[in-house]
Formats: sequence, structure tokens, C-alpha cells
Amino acid sequence: MSKAEVSLEHLVRVFTKPEREDSKLAEMEKHLSDNVSDFLSQHVVTKKMSLEQIERNFADAHVPETPEFVSSHTEVLMDKLVSNSVNTYSPTFIGHMTSALPYFHLSLAKLLVGLNQNLVKIETSKAFTPLERQVLGMMHNLVFDRDAAFYDKYLHSAEYALGAFCSGGTVANMTALWVARNVMLGPQPGFTGVARAGLAAAYRHYGVNDVALLSSRRGHYSLSKAVDLLGIGREQMLTIDCPTQRLSPQKALQLAKDYQARGNKILALVGIAGTTETGHVDPLDELADVAQEIGCWFHVDAAWGGATLFSNKYKGILKGIERADSVTLDAHKQMYVPMGAGMTLFKDPNHANAVRHHAQYILRTGSKDLGATTLEGSRNGMAMMVYASLHILGRQGYELLIDQSIEKAQRFAQMIDAHPDFELITAPTLSLLTYRVNPESVQQRMAKQADNHQAYNAQLDKLTVNVQKAQREAGKSFVSRTRLQCETYQQQTITVFRVVIANPLTTEQDLENILQEQHQLAAKTRVWKDLVAGNLPLTA
Repeated sequence: MSKAEVSLEHLVRVFTKPEREDSKLAEMEKHLSDNVSDFLSQHVVTKKMSLEQIERNFADAHVPETPEFVSSHTEVLMDKLVSNSVNTYSPTFIGHMTSALPYFHLSLAKLLVGLNQNLVKIETSKAFTPLERQVLGMMHNLVFDRDAAFYDKYLHSAEYALGAFCSGGTVANMTALWVARNVMLGPQPGFTGVARAGLAAAYRHYGVNDVALLSSRRGHYSLSKAVDLLGIGREQMLTIDCPTQRLSPQKALQLAKDYQARGNKILALVGIAGTTETGHVDPLDELADVAQEIGCWFHVDAAWGGATLFSNKYKGILKGIERADSVTLDAHKQMYVPMGAGMTLFKDPNHANAVRHHAQYILRTGSKDLGATTLEGSRNGMAMMVYASLHILGRQGYELLIDQSIEKAQRFAQMIDAHPDFELITAPTLSLLTYRVNPESVQQRMAKQADNHQAYNAQLDKLTVNVQKAQREAGKSFVSRTRLQCETYQQQTITVFRVVIANPLTTEQDLENILQEQHQLAAKTRVWKDLVAGNLPLTA
């Protein structure tokens, strides 16, 4: 492997990009730019290499002693990293929320890296700061729909913030709940507030035993991370079973009242606008009423479903989101922006001041530095990618993408329903759905043997796992799997295929092919044959 001479002159060349060292990088960049949609071929990965084999390529824990030429290292990256990466652009990769990106993001990413702006402070970002504020304003307007005078007052104000850009939905949820905690346990006469005095002092001052977060079992795992980091404790993460996949306002109200009657307080009620497992949307309008009645913060995690607001046809599914105190959005999901573009929005621009921090060397009082009200300090200018997408695609472009994803998911659900050997478990509210392989004869038997569902479901779980693993290893397509309670089977927890229809390159023929492949893989298994033969208990 080629090594470069260790000298200051060499290191300077690395920063100044001499032509002879840039040829390989330029070649890779052109290859990616021109062929990104089929860069890894039509398979999910280009090489059938196990994770254990790949780990051996990255097993040396020593820092390299001498530099490499850029051209040599580029070849290493192409061989060891790129060739074994996941092809998220593939139209048959429909198992996760990561999808194909518009081509222009490749060029914009080079611009973003080249400028290397740091959004913590005006002095390291200049124009990027007002751009980010504008993007937050545009998304705030999409969610809360305030008048022009509101945005004239708050968009570029040094005293307020309409939201915070984050690296993703997890940090966005944490930021929203951080603000909620500091608002609820804020300063009062004789008390400096939880941010200064700490939780123990805040509990004493406000006369509460514990503070809890309330959501459905479908809430994202970032919520449990948030209660941990905020010092509330994971035992105060109150969740409610949701066999219909939506949080019941009645159950939420009752649980909250019971909790408060014991000398506790609800920090926030969290509604989900697009659950990660099934894509369902909680009854946000009714949950807003519950939050108002119990006197708590109302947060909506719309990391997945928030982009539905671009669609005039389907935005009504999110009715009530405008009543939230805070909303999480992920632009790197259904806004088709590269990873690392989340945000939380605050209905009241003053709420961000509950977490405002200052430091004399960087975040001075009265400045417009964005780092004063964000959980993260140094971070890049991903708002530029969102800004560009909003202009290049426009609301109508996003509406078309959202509509076709939802309607394609609806057609896929129809395909599953029409196939005798598949069973639709959760129909799509947005563009997620779940289903499983279930031979027609078994479905007929299960309809007559309600007391034997558990035994059948145990074997169908094995069948689903076997098929999902075999399909993944074959590499032609990918669906994920999860476990969830099913109303059809007396709240039994079953294993299902989970599909996300978001890639605009995915066709109905792709979906038909995926079903056909699953059926063929299933029919070869011992579990299938035993199920069809009616052998219970069964062997895998």
C-alpha cells in the first residue's frame, strides 16, 4: 500500500488538493454522482459478505503511523467500505425509513463540507444562521400557520427562537422535553428554577413526589432516553398499551389523573404522528384536550409523519398537531434530505429561552448565536439542504411524493389482502404497513380454532423470521420485521413484516416481486410444510 512522506509539505498538499492526488477522489465523486441510483446494483448490497468478514477489515485498533496517499486510501474505501454498504437507493429496499435522495444533494453535500460552517455562532456561520432561522420559520408556518406579523416579529429576533435544528429526531425529542421540564419547573419568587437549582430542589419547591412522561407503547425509544437524561428516571416513563396502534385519550386521561392524585405531575403528554413500527397517528386533537385538562405540555413526535402536512389531500390525518407546544420533524425522512437534519419547533417562541445558555467567549447575551438555545453546540449547516429541497421541490413536489407513497402503500395492502397466503396485520395510515405469511389453509383453521391461536402464532412467528432472514441474505430485496400486539388475536404479540413505502423509485411491480419472493422462500421451509399439514406442536 502506498505511503506518503511524513512532512509538513505533504500535509499542506492534503489541505490544498493538488491535482495528481485528487484524480481518484474525482473519479469516485463522478462515479457516485452519475450512477448513485444503481451504484450498488439492484441488490441491497453488492457483495455477499458477512458482518464478521467485514469486521476483519476494520479490526486494527492502532492509529496508522505514517500517512497514505489520498489516491491509495480512496481505493481502500471503495473496496472495504463502499462495496459493502447498504444500497438505500434500491427500489426493493423497503424495510426502513432511509430512502433514495434527489441527485442534487450530492453536489450540495460537497458545498456543505467545503464551506465547513459551524452553526453554533454567527462568527463561524454568518449567512447560514439567518438561513437556518428562515427554514425553522417555514416549517413552523407549515405546522402552526401563524400570520405574517408573527414571523416578522420572531423569525430573526435575538430574544426568541421558533425552534432548534438537531442531528435527528432523537435529539429533537430530547430538546423539546428539556424545554418542557424547564418551563414546568421554572423560576418563581424565591426559587431560581430547575435549570439552576436542580431537580431535587425543584421537587421540593413545587411540592411534587415525581414527574412523568406519558405516551403510548408505540412511542420512540428516544423518549426513554430523554427521561433518563433529564433526571426524571425511566420508571417515570408511563406508557399505555395500544392494541389499535393509537393512544386512547380516555386511558391517557385516567392514567394521568391517577398519577397526579398521588402527589405527582405529568411533565408532558406525547402524541405520535407516524409511529416507527406501523405508521399510525394518534388522535392529536383529542390528546391536546387531555393535555389541557391535566395541565401539562403537549409534544408531538412527527419525525416520520410531519411531512404529510405538505399534502392538501392527507394533512387532515394530523389534525390537532397545530395545538402542540412542541413538534419534532425529521427532514432526513420524508423530506428526502441526507441524514442529520432533525428539528424541534416551539409554538411559543419564548419557550426556547427556558434553556438559553451563554458563554462569554462564544455565546454572548443579546447575540443571534443559535447555540444559545440548542442542545448541541458545534454542528454543520444541514439547514441548507432543507432550504434547497424546499425550493427545488416546492410544496407541490413534496405533496406529490407524499401522496404517491401513501397510495402505493394502500395498493400494496390490497395486494397482500388479495393473496390467499398472506395476512395484512396493520393497514397503512400513512405509508407503513405490517403483514405476515400465513397459508390459506392455516387461516381457515385459525378462524375455527380461536382457542388455539397461540400455538399457531408461535409457528407463524418462526416462519416470518425464517423468511425475513432468507430474503435479507438473498440480497435482492429487504423488508424489516417487528413484534406487536394484534387486536385480531386477543392482544397476543406476534412477529410481522414491516414495510416502509417511501422511495419514489419503488414500483408496484417491485412490490409484487417482493411478495412472490417471500412466498417462494416460505414454501421451502419446514415450518410452512408442518403448518399446512396441521402438525401442532411443530418443529422449526
